[in-house]
Amino acid sequence: MTTTSSRGRRRAPTRIERAAGKAAALQKPRVILALLLLLALTSVMLLDGYLRAEVGGDQRVRTGAGDSKVPEGVLDGGPILTFRGGQATTVSVPDKTIALTFDDGPNPTWTPQVLDILREYDVPGTFFLVGSMVSRYPAIVRDMVKQGNEVGVHTFTHVDLSYQSDARVQREMTQTQLALAGAAGITTTLFRAPYSSETDAIDNYSWPVYKELGENGYTSVFVDTDSDDWKRPGVSKIIEWATPEDGKGASVLFHDAGGERSQTIKALPAYIKKMKAAGYAFTTISGAMQQQRTAASRGTSGTETPDGGSAAVTGGVAGVGGTDDPGDTAGGAADRLQAAHREATGVTLYEGKALIAAVTLAEWTVPTLSVGLMIVGVAVMGRFGMMLILARRHHRKRNRRRFSWGPTVTRPVSVIVPAYNEKECIANTLKSLAKSTHPIEIIVVDDGSTDNTSEISLEAAAALGMTNVRVIRQENAGKPAALNNGVRSARHDIVVMMDGDTVFEPDAVHQLVQPFADPNVGAVAGNAKVGNRDTVIGAWQHIEYVMGFNLDRRMYDLLRCMPTIPGAIGAFRREAVLDVGGMSEDTLAEDTDITIAMHRAGWQVVYQEHAKAWTEAPGSLKQLWSQRYRWSYGTMQALWKHRKSLTDRGASGRFGRVGMPLVVLFQIVTPVFAPLIDVFTAYSMIFIDFEAALLAWFAVLGVQLGCAAYAFRLDREKYRYLLMMPLQQLAYRQMMYLVLIHSCITALTGGRLRWQKLKRTGEVGTPAGVSR
Repeated sequence: MTTTSSRGRRRAPTRIERAAGKAAALQKPRVILALLLLLALTSVMLLDGYLRAEVGGDQRVRTGAGDSKVPEGVLDGGPILTFRGGQATTVSVPDKTIALTFDDGPNPTWTPQVLDILREYDVPGTFFLVGSMVSRYPAIVRDMVKQGNEVGVHTFTHVDLSYQSDARVQREMTQTQLALAGAAGITTTLFRAPYSSETDAIDNYSWPVYKELGENGYTSVFVDTDSDDWKRPGVSKIIEWATPEDGKGASVLFHDAGGERSQTIKALPAYIKKMKAAGYAFTTISGAMQQQRTAASRGTSGTETPDGGSAAVTGGVAGVGGTDDPGDTAGGAADRLQAAHREATGVTLYEGKALIAAVTLAEWTVPTLSVGLMIVGVAVMGRFGMMLILARRHHRKRNRRRFSWGPTVTRPVSVIVPAYNEKECIANTLKSLAKSTHPIEIIVVDDGSTDNTSEISLEAAAALGMTNVRVIRQENAGKPAALNNGVRSARHDIVVMMDGDTVFEPDAVHQLVQPFADPNVGAVAGNAKVGNRDTVIGAWQHIEYVMGFNLDRRMYDLLRCMPTIPGAIGAFRREAVLDVGGMSEDTLAEDTDITIAMHRAGWQVVYQEHAKAWTEAPGSLKQLWSQRYRWSYGTMQALWKHRKSLTDRGASGRFGRVGMPLVVLFQIVTPVFAPLIDVFTAYSMIFIDFEAALLAWFAVLGVQLGCAAYAFRLDREKYRYLLMMPLQQLAYRQMMYLVLIHSCITALTGGRLRWQKLKRTGEVGTPAGVSR
């Protein structure tokens, strides 16, 4: 038992340490950026759901309500309802005149065909548009208005307003007006309620809505002739039902959206030709009102108000922010706007354009994400399948009776234990090594500890009667420097590296070094296990270690592209370590860094499942976040450092050809996008189909449970820990995803991290005490 020191003049701070202060200052903004990105994604998804009536949709339709509070003059009046001066007035379409109206658009398939027909026959139409559809297809609305057609509000999400609060009604109208402003630069005074028909269908619940909107300047438009084209009764029936009786004028209803409209498209030209042949003229709703207004001013026509008095019929009611006289904005073919239209200006125009831009973003983002998620889902399922197949093959290959690495390795090896403030754990570590069945020398490298780690190590070795322990003290320089110091001081050609909080099983070293019987093997990964697994966090990490790490290592071993030798238990040829320059301080994942370097130097790296070590996993979420943040960021550093492996040739290029793509795909790309799967699942459960989404979630969970159960079987672990897996998927996995996203943002913004010491408890004792 000896002790040496490598003290000298105080070393200069490393590049990573010099950047630590800057990194610490940047961490909070990066976290905020990550949260803002998540918020933006959530907002985009909610906006897309709102546009599709998946968020805030209300399918209730009121029927059978009384109409005792509705004036009789309104119930028996014409299809156009205004509230000029606060007085309800109805207007009928003049005789031999048809106001063609279309509901539920715009639709990218049917609306353009309707517009082409109207253009061909020189007929105007009045389109009552759903705001969410306007915001999704603004170009159609621009063409519609430019062609000379009139538009009205049909609410934003096509809800029955009689069920909605005053605030919701106002929001439905305002949002649709903004959509029209952004799409075509106009607002409108026309309104048609979803699920409405003739005025005699107004009831006590909808009447207050019409009154309120009328007082705000809206003209409510009903129908008196319904084609019922939505029933798809056949072209002849649509034409028959849309034809007024006895030469009367009519507000005729068709639909350019809301379903399959091929019959409407076929019926419309024939209908127009039939009505023109019968002497009918076609106009817009505002045109019909203008005609009645002109007739009333000449004293040739009038409309009775609900209270029995006589009132002049007006052609244009006060618009939203508009004027009372339609002559202000309309008066003939030369006018730029229909009478019901108002030019959008100022804040309304800019808010409308912002809405259209946001919707455009959502329309592109959500489908793109959906395709991406399908790719991610296929990749994840493919990974599970590949892991199961290759892990089974690996297990059968390495555990068959005739398998051998070569002659049994019996020569002594050096075990290097880097230690920094490990007073809680170092005694247990040495105690486990004292029971090793393989001849070893132990080198404890005290990396500037301030808690008497060196003294505790010497006392523990003396108490155990261990004469094969050396303690080397050095100024604090980090774990890579401590390992390099240990490698340089090692007396044997094989070095085993472990953490100061890890305990080995008695035959761990012997099992770990057997692959070195093959002269092509340069490094061996052992089987690291979580010792403190009796807490919820520990159980989650236990599942991750067995399934996520060890099952992966079997796969990578068979593919000969192992990406990482775990710091808790790994073995190297000393000459190979020195040849590749030792443990590098360029990255925070020195274990991944040197493993890739071994591959590039032409060495084979394998996994030895029978070499088991027990390590103390982080005991709190904060410590877990710090550890995994460093792991994720360090892995990205190592991959970037060795990016030229993609062009390496021969055996040294195998990692670049196979390992690098797999690690990037399975450890960075898919985990970064995997949270979106959970977000979409939650979205689907809440807004689309709860049962289908829940079934899909359980199906994926079942696949993961199957993989985990097989991994537990290979490692001979007890299945009871798998009971924690559903909860792990809901909480722990999300945290790991956020850690990776945080690491990606740090890498993309050029940040740097430094080593962070985890708080140890020493609760992982000797192997006999943790085998369970």
